[in-house]
Amino acid sequence: MELMLDEAENEHWIYRRQRQIQRPLNIAIRRSVQGIPYLAPEIQLLYKSHRMRPQDQADFEHIVPKLDRGSRHWLRDGLLITEPTHSWLSAL
Repeated sequence: MELMLDEAENEHWIYRRQRQIQRPLNIAIRRSVQGIPYLAPEIQLLYKSHRMRPQDQADFEHIVPKLDRGSRHWLRDGLLITEPTHSWLSAL
């Protein structure tokens, strides 16, 4: 189990590596069927994009087809700010 602490301000989640990247909390924090909170997949992928380990690439390939249009655009916009030449951009 991994526990991550994230920042929030005025009902917005804030990316700790680049504060200008934000997401409304009601979109950023999801809940499982059992009510357990978790971070939205597009945000998790943004964190994973920094290191690019083989498992991060596998997660990207598995998750991106399941993201809705808004989540894909948000991830693309975040990558353009943090890693403008990132290899994932062409798939988004």
